[in-house]
Amino acid sequence: MLIVAKLLTALVALLHFYFLWLEMFAWTTKGKKVFRNFPKDLFEPTKAMAANQGLYNGFLAAGLVWSIFISNPEWQFNVALFFLSCVIVAALYGAVSVSKKIFFVQGVPAVLALAFLVLAHYL
Repeated sequence: MLIVAKLLTALVALLHFYFLWLEMFAWTTKGKKVFRNFPKDLFEPTKAMAANQGLYNGFLAAGLVWSIFISNPEWQFNVALFFLSCVIVAALYGAVSVSKKIFFVQGVPAVLALAFLVLAHYL
């Protein structure tokens, strides 16, 4: 179960590295294709804001990757628990404030990773 938890955690990290790239480096190009409901004329004026948001996604991704490589089982569990919980809270907020799709794209993988992490830790 721990291997599944780590694989799912890695998937969540990869998603957040993708969000980092999209928001920091491809906001005005690929971003327009991904965020079709966002007004086209606002991509350029919100470029710095999106880059800042991308940076935060990068911090989440880095924390998740870090948790995978921690050798102490208790620390590994605690760090993964923290960062996966942060992703879930962000996904819930995004679902309420922007679009429910955010929860399915970001939250569901994190919830699955967290569930396997907790099962691996306590079973």
